[in-house]
Amino acid sequence: MKKAVYLLLLGITAVGLLAPTRTMAQFSLSGQLRTRTELLDGQGTMLSKGEKPAFFTSQRTRLNAGYKGYRTQFFVAVQDVRVWGQDASTNNRITNSSLNGLMLHEAWGEISLLDTNQTKLGKEFALKIGRQEFLYDDSRVLGNLDWLQQARRHDAALIKYGFNGFTAHLGVAYNQNRELKTGTLYDGVPVGYPAGTNGIGTMYKSLQFLYLGKKLKQGSASFLVVKDDFQKYALDTAGVKKLANGVRSRVTFGPYLQTKIGKNWTLTANAFYQAGKDKDGASLSAYMYSVRGMYAMNRVFSIGPGFDYTSGTATGSTKNHTFDPLYGTPHKFWGQMDYFYAANGFGKGGLSDLYINTTIKASEKLSINTDLHHFASAAAVRVVDNQKLSSGFGEELDIIANYNLTKSISFQGGYCAFFSTNSLAQVKGVKNPQKMSNWAYLMINIKPEFLK
Repeated sequence: MKKAVYLLLLGITAVGLLAPTRTMAQFSLSGQLRTRTELLDGQGTMLSKGEKPAFFTSQRTRLNAGYKGYRTQFFVAVQDVRVWGQDASTNNRITNSSLNGLMLHEAWGEISLLDTNQTKLGKEFALKIGRQEFLYDDSRVLGNLDWLQQARRHDAALIKYGFNGFTAHLGVAYNQNRELKTGTLYDGVPVGYPAGTNGIGTMYKSLQFLYLGKKLKQGSASFLVVKDDFQKYALDTAGVKKLANGVRSRVTFGPYLQTKIGKNWTLTANAFYQAGKDKDGASLSAYMYSVRGMYAMNRVFSIGPGFDYTSGTATGSTKNHTFDPLYGTPHKFWGQMDYFYAANGFGKGGLSDLYINTTIKASEKLSINTDLHHFASAAAVRVVDNQKLSSGFGEELDIIANYNLTKSISFQGGYCAFFSTNSLAQVKGVKNPQKMSNWAYLMINIKPEFLK
């Protein structure tokens, strides 16, 4: 027995010595349990006077498995998202099939198109295919929307190239509702599953994007082009949408820059333009730009202003000038209460957002972020009789605290308040609204690594 064990150990050692270390397979297994308990008194949109606040706890549970070997990688993430109490406690199945939160979040494989044993470190040319997250730069246009418990993913193929700080990614996706015998019509609003886009309520039929990025000495710069196509439709005599052959395509493109200026300033800026046709067939000409500066006064305290602008469509215009932030992470930019480009619409007038941010890093484990926003409509706000209202939407105060108990356990708590105007109530269609809205939450995030 001892001899057999000795020979086995000797064999493993010999393989380890003879085989290049970069060919050794690596397995990983990790998990996540994230609960978020929320008190909503006007989150997403203001409540009408007399409406009661909501209170609930949602939970994300994930199991991630990965494999990395010679010229290949493989990753699977299974997740379950639900609200505490939505299922009867004695059932062995979900109470309501439309609330089923168990799904495959990611499942992709990556093939190196270069022999990694014959190339230099830092050089990449690979094909990544399957269900995957897209996450680029600051997530303004392409992001994984991790704030939402269900997050966002795409079924796509991605060609990746990288060398000496330069990155080029080409992504393509083509969606169908099911296996068909004939035709390629696609319903972008699958029954029981709301579309995951920002503001337009329809999933793309196909998607193509090109990302070019370069690491700078003190930052990074990039250029992104995204083309998404939507199934054409026509209205029958009863006004019901009927799918038709062909697609309506829009193109979004623009640069991104993040850099340090001197020792204390950090500048982030981007701009995007949208052209083509919207999902309804109207001509599209829209844009957005953003600039943000942060000044580090010391190791503890940073402060800085920022301004975001997204174009909108004026009343009576036959052309669509309303910018859509595509598949990004709006929660990160336009206020934590998600009044804009997230859960609830606010018309087609666009948005201007002037804000100031402060960050306090109290310790290695504790940080506190505070944002104060002033929101306004980019286009004139008018009522039914064409009377012009103030463009101001109101102010939002966000206070968020993060505490890392350990490497795998963290806490995040927040309190946010929105002071709204009559103009915001008008574009959101809320009658007799509360002038002040509140939202508070506590999120507990546990991310163990079972095997690394």
